[in-house]
Amino acid sequence: MVIFTSMIRIASKLPQVGTTIFTTMSALAAEVGAINLSQGFPDYDCPPQLVELIYKAMKDGYNQYAPMPGLMSLREQIAIKIEKLYSVNYNPDTEVTVTAGATQAIFTAIAAIIHPNDEVIVFEPAYDSYAPAIKVMGGIVKSLELAPPDYRIPWDMVRKLLTARTKMIILNSPHNPTATILQKSDIDELTIIVKDQDIVILSDEVYEHLIFDGQTHHSMVKYEELRKRSFIVSSFGKLFHSTGWKIGYCVAPEQLMREFRKVHQFLVFSVNSPTQHAIAEYLKDENTYNGLAGFFQQKRDHFRNAMAQTRFELLPCAGSYFQSVRYDRISDEKDVDIALRITREFGVASIPTSGFYTRNTDHRVLRFCFAKRQETLDNAVNKLMKI
Repeated sequence: MVIFTSMIRIASKLPQVGTTIFTTMSALAAEVGAINLSQGFPDYDCPPQLVELIYKAMKDGYNQYAPMPGLMSLREQIAIKIEKLYSVNYNPDTEVTVTAGATQAIFTAIAAIIHPNDEVIVFEPAYDSYAPAIKVMGGIVKSLELAPPDYRIPWDMVRKLLTARTKMIILNSPHNPTATILQKSDIDELTIIVKDQDIVILSDEVYEHLIFDGQTHHSMVKYEELRKRSFIVSSFGKLFHSTGWKIGYCVAPEQLMREFRKVHQFLVFSVNSPTQHAIAEYLKDENTYNGLAGFFQQKRDHFRNAMAQTRFELLPCAGSYFQSVRYDRISDEKDVDIALRITREFGVASIPTSGFYTRNTDHRVLRFCFAKRQETLDNAVNKLMKI
């Protein structure tokens, strides 16, 4: 597509990209005064102690540029956290980089590795930043669609997608929007596929601490064959209920991280300094992240129990802070249409999951975010019970 301005003709790199469904639904929720369970952000405050630590860092004069890869004290705490959780050591000097949110880390990893015509396997439904980043770099998105209710990866189909140009596989566990998680059988299949191949893994693990029912988070960190080829991305915004701060991190072997930092230094250079100082101090108490699974499982259980009284069909929720539902018993409308109608007529905003598919595949599934106060969830379910 060619865009004409008054003077200049521009060939868009993303001609099909417009306003995202997330922006649309949040804007509509604000317009009609609906309860916003669409976008993934809490409606409660982040920890007061963390706010005080940021305020202290600012008063103490930490208001200038942080080092390009991130404050060393924070990188050290990230490495300590990984060692405590997974018994694996990352060098904070050469293998850990602080980023301006997880989305920036994802873009940077793709930009560092993908050349024109390189192929990247993406499992859909998928977080909406993956495919555009690949396309901007001239890469080719090889989508593999997964289907409800379990959204399991068909590894035999993955093998069929592999070519000599396959350069990257993107994984997301716990998964947004489906709330599924990788199992050990998935890890075994993935390991066989990538062994002896020049394939890089980009593992989006921003919900790593939100695993329910005593299940295991199968991070790429834990498996040697996968770790040595993986960019692993996480988010302090998700960790500490502060999505607006846009701070995350990436860990990778030194060879991969060297390429990552080459792009990172020209994309953002460095990340908010007082926030880094505060989080470095806050992370010293491992209870700040070890208690998250129980905190969110309580919210999940409360929301699921309440939603069971509605006409929606609950899909499994093993991780993340999202709950997907089918609405077959309610309507045969397209998911976008019913999401808009429910927002306008019943005052609750959700996300239609067709927006997570390149082809806008419609399985009649909506996604709700339960990272909200109990009062908010109860009010939302009371409205949804009227449908």
